[in-house]
Amino acid sequence: MTSKQKYNLAVIVFTVPTLIFFSVMVIFPILQTFQKSFFTWDGLSPAVFSGLDNYIRLLDDDDFWVSLKNGLIFALVLVVYQMGLGTLLAIALSNKKLKLRKLLRTSYFVPVVLSGVVVSQLWIAMYNAEGGLINSLFNLLGIDYQQSWLSDKNGSIWAIAFTNAWANIGIHLVLIYTAIKSIPEQLYEAATIDGASFWRSHWKITIPLLGETYKFCLIIAITGGLNAFQNMFVMTNGGPGNISYTLTFMMYKAAFRSGEYGYGSAAATLLVIECLLFTILINRFIAREKIVY
Repeated sequence: MTSKQKYNLAVIVFTVPTLIFFSVMVIFPILQTFQKSFFTWDGLSPAVFSGLDNYIRLLDDDDFWVSLKNGLIFALVLVVYQMGLGTLLAIALSNKKLKLRKLLRTSYFVPVVLSGVVVSQLWIAMYNAEGGLINSLFNLLGIDYQQSWLSDKNGSIWAIAFTNAWANIGIHLVLIYTAIKSIPEQLYEAATIDGASFWRSHWKITIPLLGETYKFCLIIAITGGLNAFQNMFVMTNGGPGNISYTLTFMMYKAAFRSGEYGYGSAAATLLVIECLLFTILINRFIAREKIVY
């Protein structure tokens, strides 16, 4: 066997099992969900083909548009908070003059390993309108402002999204920090010799060289926001009314509470299309050229 044949055999041995596993666990369920979206089915009785009825009904459903808007708000909060603040923290932690760097690095990652239920319960207590930490802080500072954070019509989804952003910022921090540490020190030394300040060096060197890392962070932040479920399930159960619905929650409600699996599958299909669309656009327009340094 030639070396090229050995190489091809190794590629097949290592990739085929993964492709089979991915197809069985991801591709097949997606195709099955897409197929079920064209049926009226309660999960027990024989499914009845209904064409595009589920999609037409979905577009006429107010819950769908609220869910779509909430998913985009959720994604926006994750992008701004996790990538914006994550970048500032990563740059600060990369400064060797900063004391307690290791402790701070670990502290920011601790919420990531906590259960989503624990994090949600923690923030429910903090958001409590009567005696919660946030409203108590306003009182302590002498600010006459009290808010029902999780029942407010306009603020509820923002409060829930912030909870998720706070809990998972450690993932983005680690990704960006690792990318910063891979940039050659010589670039910063040359900038310092030219008179650039610490923050100006990072603005001109670090940010442009993090393009590919930002692309990956952007994809996981946006798809994570669109797929959000656990926090609103624990914190508000989608309510009051439908003000904290997302497409994932709407899909869950239709399939597992109302027994409308076809309708839930239609919502799930649109969610998959939405995530794919954003992923394609990000790959198409952001960091298209690989930077080698």
